[in-house]
Amino acid sequence: MLVIASHTFTQLVRMKVFYFLAVFAILMIAASFFEMPYSRTTEDTAEQELIILKSTAMGSMAMFSVLFAIAATALLIPKDLEDRTLYTILSKPVPRLDYLIGKLSGVLLLVVVSLLLMDGLLCIILNYRTDGLLAVELEKARVQGWPREYIQMRHDSITQQGVTWDLHAGVAAIFFKATIMASIALLISTFSSSTLFTIVISVVIYFVGHFTADARNYWLHSHGTNVSQELKVASQGVALIFPDFQLYNIIDATIEGKTVSTSIIKKLTVLTLFYTGIYSVLAWFTFRKKEF
Repeated sequence: MLVIASHTFTQLVRMKVFYFLAVFAILMIAASFFEMPYSRTTEDTAEQELIILKSTAMGSMAMFSVLFAIAATALLIPKDLEDRTLYTILSKPVPRLDYLIGKLSGVLLLVVVSLLLMDGLLCIILNYRTDGLLAVELEKARVQGWPREYIQMRHDSITQQGVTWDLHAGVAAIFFKATIMASIALLISTFSSSTLFTIVISVVIYFVGHFTADARNYWLHSHGTNVSQELKVASQGVALIFPDFQLYNIIDATIEGKTVSTSIIKKLTVLTLFYTGIYSVLAWFTFRKKEF
């Protein structure tokens, strides 16, 4: 399994996916020089500039990780079939579950490396921008003669929007979502012969997953007490097909500089392992009966 994961990682690196990191770096450097037009009239503009910087970075990281996880996973089995690598692997005493988990692990390993690089770049630029804004605020305080208490309040408010451990929790949530989407794409690719179909359906599931909780709550609420137990179980079954990505909305909280508790991260980790395990087992059930 480790050999398959390593081979998959190398295979994906050769696809030159890291070109996206260059685009991300240019985007971050450009955003670091962005200055809000009303910066001289609004007191909390320093915080807003940092929030915009974080929002731009986290949005790019989320888009890259999810789209890459889906596309890369959707391409793996068809490419192995095309290169006849799959026949060579399965002709050896390699369990099909090991093959699937190895492929999934290779994709997720590259996602982790990419996110760590982007997270590191974000921290460097965010720290640089925070120091610059603090220097501007201190100069403004000196000129205008602000009270010491107000200066400390402004300092704490700005640094709260800088580099914090909670920001890394948001990056972890991005990885969790990418992990789930990779496992969903893996499941679909085991019974689909079209890479495009796998990608499209996975993207649809991703977007639907952001609205399933609201739709289910609205549907149950509209039926009031008339909802049967069978329908409630059916609605919970839908939640397995379409994971509730609203639970991962701590990303927005970290962008706003809010604190994320360790218990939430633990719950999201368990939930991610649950979803990934379910989809991986279903993929194995489908793949083990498939003849090549």
